[in-house]
Amino acid sequence: MTAPLERASRLRPGDRVAVVSPSGPVPEDRLQAGLDILRGWGLDPVVLPHVLDVHPELPYLAGADEDRARDLTEAWCDPSVSAVICARGGFGSQRMVDLLDWTAIRAAGPKVFVGYSDVTALHEAFAVRMGLATLHGPMAGVVTFLKDAATQESLRATLFEPETVRTLGLEGAGPMVPGRARGVTLGGCLALLAADLATPHGRPSARRGLLLLEDIGEEAYCLDRILTQLLRAGWLDGVAGIALGSWEECGPYPEVRATLMDRLAPLGVPVVEQLGFGHSPTNLTVPLGVPAVLDADAGTLTLDEPALR
Repeated sequence: MTAPLERASRLRPGDRVAVVSPSGPVPEDRLQAGLDILRGWGLDPVVLPHVLDVHPELPYLAGADEDRARDLTEAWCDPSVSAVICARGGFGSQRMVDLLDWTAIRAAGPKVFVGYSDVTALHEAFAVRMGLATLHGPMAGVVTFLKDAATQESLRATLFEPETVRTLGLEGAGPMVPGRARGVTLGGCLALLAADLATPHGRPSARRGLLLLEDIGEEAYCLDRILTQLLRAGWLDGVAGIALGSWEECGPYPEVRATLMDRLAPLGVPVVEQLGFGHSPTNLTVPLGVPAVLDADAGTLTLDEPALR
């Protein structure tokens, strides 16, 4: 089912963007700093009512599931809003994804959607339930976005001048398994992709896709287990190529690399490592649902078309 998805329109100065918290709570000072960056780009950010909520009994959630789902649905269905940007990841998007009003969201049509980490569950939902390409990129209230100029510029250019960021990859990216492959981008946080298996609206396969993988806080043996689950489920059968991002707090990289090599190399497809997306000091914005060429030898992912129309 991995085919090019519908792209949203690029942003222009003056556009209104909604900030939502579909997962964990965001510190107010970080949120305000992120809003200032968006305003500096000429955007008009609006904060949904429950963005700063904290669940009274489950403090890892940004408020009740129903409230988080309502915020995202209302933001998407507001005709004055051109983009929806997540405040942070953490945990909780899986709890609210089925509470979204997908009928209303589909009727509202395509918009820019940005996030990563736990937001992977929403990227998959927008792809499968709406046929929409989305942006795996930094969120308004995370430190990397607030502190790293390259992360900011990657998102800004993608939003406003997407034709200028057609070739992606940081210096140091290179082949784990050499070769080139063509396909449609998909993926995100490895643990979230595995957690979507066998759910009613889960993607059945990564076949013919260029799969982006990254994670945080999963030690090598955990990564082994998760990848083995995907392999045993047949989810990786026929994947065209794989791009690896960051593996922060997953243990010494040589151990992580050995695990990734052991599980992925037998697939016989190109694999590029350290491309520069995810939980890393620089988090490049990478579109999901867009046809591209992965060149493991060059350490690049080149889009056939801009991320946004």
